[in-house]
Amino acid sequence: MKVTGLAIVPPPSAADLPKVTPELLASVLARYSRSNEGIATILGKVDIANPDESIDRILKFVDYGHASIGGLTGGLAIALDGISMWLAYKIFEIAQMADGQESSTRYITMDAANLPTPAELGLPEDLAPRWSVVMAKAFAAYHAEYARLDRLGHEQPDLIRLPPDAKPAVVNRIRKNYALDRARYFIPLATRTNLGLVQSSRMWSATVKQLDSLAHPEARAVAALIRTELIKQSPRLMRHSAAEKSYQAQAEQELATSLRLGLERLSTAPLADQVWVRVDRSAPPWLTEEQSVAEALRHRANRYGYQGTMTRRMRVGFAWNNMAIAELRDLNRHRTGHRYTPLIQAGFYLPPEIARAPHQALLDEQAALTRDLMSRGSASYVYSLLLGAQTPFEHSTHGDKFIYEAELRTGMGAHFRYAEHLSAALREFFVQVPEAKSWVVEGIAEPE
Repeated sequence: MKVTGLAIVPPPSAADLPKVTPELLASVLARYSRSNEGIATILGKVDIANPDESIDRILKFVDYGHASIGGLTGGLAIALDGISMWLAYKIFEIAQMADGQESSTRYITMDAANLPTPAELGLPEDLAPRWSVVMAKAFAAYHAEYARLDRLGHEQPDLIRLPPDAKPAVVNRIRKNYALDRARYFIPLATRTNLGLVQSSRMWSATVKQLDSLAHPEARAVAALIRTELIKQSPRLMRHSAAEKSYQAQAEQELATSLRLGLERLSTAPLADQVWVRVDRSAPPWLTEEQSVAEALRHRANRYGYQGTMTRRMRVGFAWNNMAIAELRDLNRHRTGHRYTPLIQAGFYLPPEIARAPHQALLDEQAALTRDLMSRGSASYVYSLLLGAQTPFEHSTHGDKFIYEAELRTGMGAHFRYAEHLSAALREFFVQVPEAKSWVVEGIAEPE
């Protein structure tokens, strides 16, 4: 793996603006909040050629603590090349206030050469050969199903729901995506991917601290690399990013829960869809909600429109029993609220276009490997999972954010399977908030 910090420089149009480093920006704004001097006066004390001396001089009079001013550093960008899909998922789970993008499964090399070594992943030495064999078989299944589905798209173009008058290039892209997005359930979660993330120094420090507190060698290795890069831009704040006892204790408890549930529920059979939605519209008696759901929603021209107080104050929790990791990777990136999954294999999803029987031997072999890793209490069991593994997944947020997610993930271009999940959640939401049905736009997903 490789980690690269990206230093942001101003465009030519901003050449006449004051220049500050990330930590200098934080210290200047911290001083600004405790002064009536004005920003120009404070910046007048700054020597950009000696930013560290300027920071020390300003912070000498301002005692906010590292956490409080760390968020004022602006967005620090990091690119992570060649991390596992599991680690990318985990970083998105941890960094809930970050902006980021991960490489799509449509653009990643799918073969055993694109896997970390067993030692990098902390796999038990005696199980490493079995793991390598299972991963190779999974990639072979992926390639075989992709080739078959691509041929099927040529032979039966009505399957891919082409838009009217689509140009040849569009037809080709949609057909390939049809095959890629159905074959992807055989992709190992250990496959290398790339991740770009932007967040403040405060949030980076918390992210690195949590990564450094996990049992996975890959997580601790990337924590050290990120810290080395960010110390170049925010040395004071990143010094506070080492592993910490409370993070380690929680990580150990969560791993123990995952191992227990994983061993109890491990299966290769498909799980029937179940969805759970709870809506809380209560308000304090001295601040009741006077707006209707219709008034909160009807003024929007699209999903990005601003919603009213009724939906913004509404608490919504929603969960599925069988979210395949393929979809979890996408839905886990919604930043609002909290997301939780034990990340187990309680079942295995394959789309209707793929027959299960020809692949059952592979699935049984993979599940046996997962069971052996879990039985040993190894955190590395996550690297034995394929993207078809089905796990419970819960998200809690507010009504406006749920509506946005449901409209986005069922809209044009949405993946067929997470559109099914969100449509199911919407149906339950409408049972509890029927007046929203006229104003929420549920899409039909594909073509992509």
